Order: sequence, then structure tokens, then C-alpha cells
Amino acid sequence: MSENSAGSESNAVSESNAGSENKQRRVILTGGNTGIGYFTALELVKQGDHVTLACRNLDKAGAAAEKISRQAPEGTVDTAHLDLSDLGSVRSFAESAPATIDVLINNAGVMMPSKRTETKDGFELQFGTNHLGHFALTGHLLPNLRSAHNATVVTVSSVAHKQGPKLDFDDLQATSGYQPQRMYANSKLANLLFALELQRRLDKAGIPITSNAAHPGISETALYTSPDGLGSSKILSLGASIGLKFISQSAQSGALPTLYALESGEKGSYTGPKSLFESRGAPGPAKVSKTAKDPALAEKLWNASESLTGVVYDFG
Repeated sequence: MSENSAGSESNAVSESNAGSENKQRRVILTGGNTGIGYFTALELVKQGDHVTLACRNLDKAGAAAEKISRQAPEGTVDTAHLDLSDLGSVRSFAESAPATIDVLINNAGVMMPSKRTETKDGFELQFGTNHLGHFALTGHLLPNLRSAHNATVVTVSSVAHKQGPKLDFDDLQATSGYQPQRMYANSKLANLLFALELQRRLDKAGIPITSNAAHPGISETALYTSPDGLGSSKILSLGASIGLKFISQSAQSGALPTLYALESGEKGSYTGPKSLFESRGAPGPAKVSKTAKDPALAEKLWNASESLTGVVYDFG
């Protein structure tokens, strides 16, 4: 992990940096080189935290870290390689992570590649990256989180989790009838099911870790132009870019729910923008779909995720 200094005057979502008590928190944030992840990292470094941008592209991560360090000299920021579409990379990252982690933000993702694509381990790209990669990462880092005092995990979901998703456990990888939007919605449903189930299991084990979820509403981010996702179709990417100018909020505003979930969210909470059907605005409690509240479905997904990734959480 390479380090650059960072930070500036605090402009936090909450009035105080909850839980820090003048102690610099160690934060791992996936995909923080652009979009809502970048602005999440910037705000945390302004508060004096140490943030690791865990990204697939180290050149872009390094450029982002340098930019953050210029704007935020009160905290620190470094970078580390992490490819969530490769379970070997996830394991290697976790092995080199600091022994104590105060905050883990599962932020990175890919959205709606026009053609079905697979991760290195043979999973459908969206489900494999957005959910299974973060499931494995959180499981590997659980001992590091337990070493901290009241650590917090925030997993970024989406309003898309409500869009008629169906978790087909006979074909979780969409080997037949691939639909880009449906698989994206399924991966975001999986993110929310995971976050809520993680809190239930932590509570049952008496482990003082908070697991929350958040969504950015409709925010202008690189997800709409990434060649790994919607950007794989020039027509769809152009249409989305034009449409976003009329309906989206900025990526900086899209980061606010993640920050709220971290600093102010109650255990097992879900945060999103409060205006225009949760598409934009100030952050607050968000609506969880009936499907995402289903503990039986969450348990089934958890068991499947352990089987697929080979990562078994140790709550003992």
C-alpha cells in the first residue's frame, strides 16, 4: 500500500466524526478512485481518517489519492490493488491489510454490460463483482474489523434492488436468458440482503460491529460510461449520459448517504436520498423492499455465497 498525505477542514455529514474520538480511523474503501467513492474518501480524509483506496486500476487510484491529498491535508490516503472480480486478488488484498480496520465501505461495482461477461472465477460479472467479491472481502477482513472498537461496514446498494429482481438459485450466474438490468438489480438486492443478514449474524454472536447499507439515488457516476458495464454499448451509454443531465444529482451528493450510514445510521439501517422517490436530496432512512427484508432468502443467499466463494465467516 502506497501512501499520500491528505485532509483539510472538516465538512462532515454529521457534526462530529462519530466514534473517532481524536483517533485516526483506518478505512478501506473499494472503488474510491472515481464517482461517489471518490467523494466519500475525500470527506473522510477531510475528517482526519486514513483511507485506503482499494481499486483495480492503481494508476487511476494513485491520481485520485494525489488529488485528495492536495485538498485534504488533515488525514492520510493510500492505495492498494484489489480486483473484486478475482477471488484470488480479494484474498491477497486481505492478507496484506492492516491488522485493525475501523471502517469497511463496500462501494465498487459494475453496471449492466450489454453482453454476459464472467469474472475470473466464472461468475456472471455483476453478481460476481458487486456481491460475491464484497461478500468474500468482508469475510476475509472480519478478524481485522473485530480487532477495532465498534467497527462499521457500509455496503452500497441501489434503488434498483426494488426493480422486480428474482434470485434464481438454480441459475444465479444467468447462464440462460441474460438480462443486463435484471442481473444488476439482482446484484444490488444481494448487496442489501447481505448487509442486513450480516447485522443479524453479528448481533446473534454478540459482536459489536455495525453493518449498514446505503444507496446514492440517481447520481452521475462513471458506472454509466465504464467499458465494463453500460459503456460497453455506445448507444446505451450515450443515452444514459444525456438522460442523467436532467434527472441525476452530482456524485458528490450521491456520496452523502454512504457517509450518513457510516456516521449516523443505526445498526442494520438502510440510507438513501429522501426526495423525488429517493432519487436525490438530503440523506435519511430509505425504504427496504419486502424481498430484501426476507430473512429466509437472506440466509439462502448467504449459504450459496459461502459455497461459491469458499469464504466461511468465523463468528466464534
